Amino acid sequence: MSLFLGIDTSNYTTSVAVYNSENGEMLQRKQLLPVKQGQLGLRQSDAVFHHTQQLHTLVEDIAKEVDLSGVSALGVSTRPRPVDGSYMPCFTVGENTARIISAVIKKPPLTFSHQEGHIAAALFSAAREDLFEKEFLAFHISGGTTEAVLAKGSTSSFAVKEAAKTLDLNAGQAVDRVGLMLGLKFPCGPQLEQLALNNTEKFKVRPTLKGADCCLSGLENQCKKMLDNGESKEKIAAFCLAFIQATLEKMTEKLLEQFGNLPVIFAGGVMSNSIIRNALTEKFGATFAKPEYSADNAAGIAYLAYKKYTEI
Repeated sequence: MSLFLGIDTSNYTTSVAVYNSENGEMLQRKQLLPVKQGQLGLRQSDAVFHHTQQLHTLVEDIAKEVDLSGVSALGVSTRPRPVDGSYMPCFTVGENTARIISAVIKKPPLTFSHQEGHIAAALFSAAREDLFEKEFLAFHISGGTTEAVLAKGSTSSFAVKEAAKTLDLNAGQAVDRVGLMLGLKFPCGPQLEQLALNNTEKFKVRPTLKGADCCLSGLENQCKKMLDNGESKEKIAAFCLAFIQATLEKMTEKLLEQFGNLPVIFAGGVMSNSIIRNALTEKFGATFAKPEYSADNAAGIAYLAYKKYTEI
């Protein structure tokens, strides 16, 4: 049996996954980092602490179902993005744990970025492995990142070049800020979506872009005005998501004009939203990670470890 272990310790979630290359099955274990009511995430020192408390329990849990001594390769995310200077302390927990496991099983750790893991998870879950050998446009839309990259796949990884980005708030930050404004619990995405699905009103949304880069800080202000004016939570939630949807549509249009008719991939926690997903799929024929692979996960890292192992 060929088993490939993946570890990811992001600013939101502790994640472990094992990919079985013989039957194509992916086994995942994830646990959100605890955030107090009313707070927008964690300080890095707190994230590191909670990963230290949670990671070993996830490894122990997944080891009950698979024999980790038979792992062929181990992958781990060590930084947010595959660019020089990209660093976040929370990833050191996963990296250190991976190095300990690697020393025991005598297999060197294979290192990747968190962003590469998101892209790989999308390709795996959407059965688009063919894009590992092609050029495509990849959006990474989450609480920590709102970015489009021109990705050129190789056998086991991606060369990425920034194509567009947010100039202020990330989309996930906007979702959570509006969610907390409405009394929701962090992370607010799923609850905000449920509110929005109960809205029946339509909106004329004018996204703010500079070139292909977006500006989302105005969204929070507009939602605050709606709340102050007595608009319903459902309407505010729907407006928030409609604004993000319209922004991503405009960014995609501009980038396809610039780079040509490339395949488009959307990954990241915000992209688990069914409203945005359905609209972008209909308009661009875009590929999305399945919802369970959209939010932070280690599945993409486990799959990249498999791809890298077959290349060695």
